[in-house]
Amino acid sequence: MTPDLPPVAPSVTAELVEALSPRLRKRLDAGVTKLVARPAVREGDTVRIAVDDETDVVLHAPGGTVTGADAIRCGCLLAPDCLHRAAAASAAPVADEAPPPSPAPAEAAEAREGTEPVPGTGPAAQPDRTGPAETETATAEQHAAARTVRDAAAAVLEAGADGAGAVLQAGLLHAAHTARLAGLPRASAAAVSVVTGVRAARSADPGYRLADLAGALADVLGVAHRLPHATGPDLTELRGTARQPYRPDGSLRLYGLFSELVLTATGYAGAVTWTADADGRLYTVSDVAPGGPARATGAADRAVRIGDTALTHRELSRAGLAVSGATVSPTGRLGAGAGVRAVRASGAAWHAEPLDRLWAVPAAEQVARALNGGQDLLFLEVTLTGTVRETTGDCLLADCAGLPLRLATAHDDPSLPHRDNLRLLAAARGSRLRIVARLVPEPLPRALLLAVEHPTDPAARVDLGLDRLRHADLPAGAVAPPAEAAPTADEVPLHLLRRRVHQAVSGGRRVLASAGSVSGDAVRLRRLGLATAGDLLDDLHAAAADRSRDAFGRLLPADTDHFARAWLAAAVYTDAVERALCAGGWGAATTGTPSSEPSSATLARG
Repeated sequence: MTPDLPPVAPSVTAELVEALSPRLRKRLDAGVTKLVARPAVREGDTVRIAVDDETDVVLHAPGGTVTGADAIRCGCLLAPDCLHRAAAASAAPVADEAPPPSPAPAEAAEAREGTEPVPGTGPAAQPDRTGPAETETATAEQHAAARTVRDAAAAVLEAGADGAGAVLQAGLLHAAHTARLAGLPRASAAAVSVVTGVRAARSADPGYRLADLAGALADVLGVAHRLPHATGPDLTELRGTARQPYRPDGSLRLYGLFSELVLTATGYAGAVTWTADADGRLYTVSDVAPGGPARATGAADRAVRIGDTALTHRELSRAGLAVSGATVSPTGRLGAGAGVRAVRASGAAWHAEPLDRLWAVPAAEQVARALNGGQDLLFLEVTLTGTVRETTGDCLLADCAGLPLRLATAHDDPSLPHRDNLRLLAAARGSRLRIVARLVPEPLPRALLLAVEHPTDPAARVDLGLDRLRHADLPAGAVAPPAEAAPTADEVPLHLLRRRVHQAVSGGRRVLASAGSVSGDAVRLRRLGLATAGDLLDDLHAAAADRSRDAFGRLLPADTDHFARAWLAAAVYTDAVERALCAGGWGAATTGTPSSEPSSATLARG
């Protein structure tokens, strides 16, 4: 995937791939590889790719997004049903689609007469006004859409990221479009997340994380599995929200906290500046678009897009903002509509009000909030104690109210200052500093370091992705200690199941089917009290190896649904236990965290 291409709507990619002949579909992955190696030239809303000396593919993206198949044109003889158009769409980032318009009440009545049903309406969903109220359930269209998403996601899991080429990706994008039209925005968004993750894996994107793709697959399969049986509030949650609506929030007085660089596996980059109001509520201003590390660092010195203020992200992180006519999304992102006005105001130090109160919340309470679906930023006061060497690089060791904490870098790209800053901070061993970090849900307390109080100036702060520390910023005589070897710990061997879950995401069914006997791993899990984990591991391998043959000894088509259900049960279990272990490591309490190992029956119901 190349960041030079504009985002393309899922329905467009699905339509172009569907129009290909079977012969061209077999060549699509090679066509994508060839196309991304060609230079792309942007002229306003148009991007032109030179396929060869005589043929160009042109993508027209008014507003920055390709929203129709006719907006991708090719000059070759096979156009419009050519390989080049489908390859261009498959190589581009996936765009967010706008929700379909809601029909008027009269149109809703027509929907019950045989036209397209309206999400949340119809005999199954509407209460009987003349009798007892009926429990709302999903519509027939939503049942069908959920099944389409589930089948497409199961096919991707069957092949794994290594084998899920452009055709399987287009199938999942088509399912995402179908879910969106049926009023299932959560399933649609989850399906798109899987596609972007698969593309990042196949393109060897340095920002790709296997755990993130596994989580996206578990989300889309879980939503599609649960939705047909859900009612009431559970159904509302599984349907999701079409887009984050911005609500009016009047006048705001905000204080800059810090800025972080954004560099995603899907080819987007930029900066997000975090602010807080007088009550400690967090608000963000972002500037994220297709690009790489250079765009991320450059975004920090561009003016924030809110009102007519000239503040850059770097300046806002230390200053303040007075906003009138503010609009805010449910996640705290500030809108930049025409009616919003903003002017520069004074900022506040981390030790001064109102920002000081963010660090007054106990760490365990902050972790519990994050694990229960809230904000995952942690505002901690720590004492630096050294560094530890891990397979992925050095981590900063700190003491947080008696808890040993590991602080890792948010990004490992060598062109960004995160890693160098962490090495210098190790020389400030013994310093007690306030930090802002993002929780990493692991059994041992761990977080990604984003910003830190200046080692010698409590009134200043250092944004790890924007600022570069110097030796002159450290206490006198500070010397970085050598990194210690990571100590061995008697951890719950959940990795025996987790690695199989991740192997399936990466290599598909065939990897687990050929992995040989794992009875020893299952026995070890049961011996240490994780009987359900042992059962799930056995079930996962049995489902992977379950291939029937016909009377002539030929392999029959695999049961992708059976394998997907076995994998989903293992993934859900692993996530539940990991959350419980993380909460225990921090001494936090979480909603829905199991007090003991969940059983196979519990997993089957959920």
